[in-house]
Amino acid sequence: MKISEKLTGENPAFSFEIFPPKKTSPIETIYKTLDELKDLSPDFISVTYGAGGGTANYSTCKIAGDIKNKYNIESVAHLTCITNTKEDILHILEEFKTNGIENILALRGDFNPNYPVRDDFKYADELVSFIKNHGDFCIMGACYPETHIEAHDSATDIQNLKRKVDAGVSRLISQLFFDNECFYRFQEKLAGAGINVPVEAGIMPVTNRKQIERMVSLCGASLPRKFSKVIQKYENNPEALRDAGIAYAVDQIVDLLSSGADGIHLYTMNNAYVARKITESISGLLR
Repeated sequence: MKISEKLTGENPAFSFEIFPPKKTSPIETIYKTLDELKDLSPDFISVTYGAGGGTANYSTCKIAGDIKNKYNIESVAHLTCITNTKEDILHILEEFKTNGIENILALRGDFNPNYPVRDDFKYADELVSFIKNHGDFCIMGACYPETHIEAHDSATDIQNLKRKVDAGVSRLISQLFFDNECFYRFQEKLAGAGINVPVEAGIMPVTNRKQIERMVSLCGASLPRKFSKVIQKYENNPEALRDAGIAYAVDQIVDLLSSGADGIHLYTMNNAYVARKITESISGLLR
């Protein structure tokens, strides 16, 4: 079922993101995580797409297909375009159809010096239009509450986002953030630009300092004083930092849901324990 048909807006959405195992690990390792996530009853689970296509696409497609067909949970397959030709994308779309995948998170993708950039697609809105013309999919898109790090400014970033929505994106998932006020200001900008599709707030529970430093460097999320104090106090105590990170994420989610957020997209980092603890803490707010 398409996510746009499954989620009617009566209740806030709650979804997970997972990523395929690294090439050095067997693909089966992800299924232990899925075995633990399935009982949490997310509205859908998205599966990331690695750079370069090939094996990355196979893993994404297989896992997303199994989530839907074996675990009976709707899946969303990530798809990037800057390293793919139109022929590549057509082939991937056929694989998605064969595996019963109806939902795609359409992304430009990050530049990677190890993989050549193709000329067929430059921006995500071009991929969205292409998918729209070559299949009956629910197309979702990414957004950045604190502005994409490559955007000239916030206004330009919002204009680019509107192009994606106008091209056919029916739902947005935000990049991670740690200050809810950033998300609320972003919602105001969306309304001002006439962007009215549902937006799920992307939340990442912090379980170690290196993890968050890497993610912040990639997406440019700011670290509020309250959050930084948590990292500094517990950085040398892994279990305490994990628990504090869960508590911080729960506080964020409670505030977001009480403020009317369309949904929460939890970046699980394939950590079923953390996903379970958060789900148990907020379950009463979701229905």
